[in-house]
Amino acid sequence: MGAMRLARMIQAVDAHAAGEPGRVIVGGVLDVPGTTILEKMRHLEAHGDALRRCMLREPRGYPAANCNLLLAPTHPDADAGFVIMEHVEYPGMSGTNTICTATVLLETGIVPMHEPVTELTLEAPAGLIRVRAACARGKVTSVTFRNVPAFAVYLDREIEVPQLGTVTVDVAYGGMFYAIADATALGLKLTPDEGRDIVRITEMIKAAAREQLPVTHPEEPGFAGITIAQLSGPPSRADADMKNVVTVSTGPFDWSRPSTWTGVIDRSPCGTGTCARMATLHARGRLRLNEDFRHEGILGTVFTGRLVAETTVGQYPAVVPTLSGQAWITGFASYVVDPDDPFPDGFTVGDIW
Repeated sequence: MGAMRLARMIQAVDAHAAGEPGRVIVGGVLDVPGTTILEKMRHLEAHGDALRRCMLREPRGYPAANCNLLLAPTHPDADAGFVIMEHVEYPGMSGTNTICTATVLLETGIVPMHEPVTELTLEAPAGLIRVRAACARGKVTSVTFRNVPAFAVYLDREIEVPQLGTVTVDVAYGGMFYAIADATALGLKLTPDEGRDIVRITEMIKAAAREQLPVTHPEEPGFAGITIAQLSGPPSRADADMKNVVTVSTGPFDWSRPSTWTGVIDRSPCGTGTCARMATLHARGRLRLNEDFRHEGILGTVFTGRLVAETTVGQYPAVVPTLSGQAWITGFASYVVDPDDPFPDGFTVGDIW
């Protein structure tokens, strides 16, 4: 047998948080130029995007996949840095990816685990994320992190959605700008069998909201426009407060081409989406500080949110949320690219993408 030759080999730990996959790259990438994790993310975006495409697209990835690149921190207070990679963007922050990354760091011994609680600080592109991990018998049983401030921008605004008519939405920031609509009014129960309808309706609402309700983050002008949407309804389990389904776009939306009205459902209750929802509830006086908010996702899994402080972001009253959830490691892998592989950057096909 001849010697094996490879163009690339990536070591990764696969994991999921409440059902949402979050692969964590632990080896095969020495470093990325930049003096901060944000600069390293921008470098990858501009010059190293082949890594993201290789990991997230078929045959090594799939439409619902997310990936995180572990890097040495650049900030003296941080234990580790990570760059988040998703199908349509490099987010500054992500709840499920933070939970998966913290779990992998501790359960594989990259960062020492202390029972019953390990405190660590992760350097995300959005900044420092303080994490408290509950640990028992070598397992991370819960990850709680403090998120960036969340705030409502529009409440009960009517928008016109072609084919659907008038739809009432909230718009709030929880790490991304969300349009939030009522699932019951749209005839949806937010169950897995409704997945195709949920995606199409959510994408249409998001596109209309993006056109009709402009938003810009007052302190981060680079974060502008509604990029994601959430349908919200009553819970299906007795110990949850509300249920939601967030749809992530898989490509550009074109009203004239219904085939582009596609996206992928977040399999988890969505971390940043939960923070955005809590901001709208607080703005209406329906969620007080230091009250647990148990948010159910499409699979029946739950994230627990809590608002720990009030603040302001520019002209908007805002809240500081924490979010708790659990992740599970699903595999350890070496992903390789053969120099003769015709798809080193992967591919997408319109049947499932």
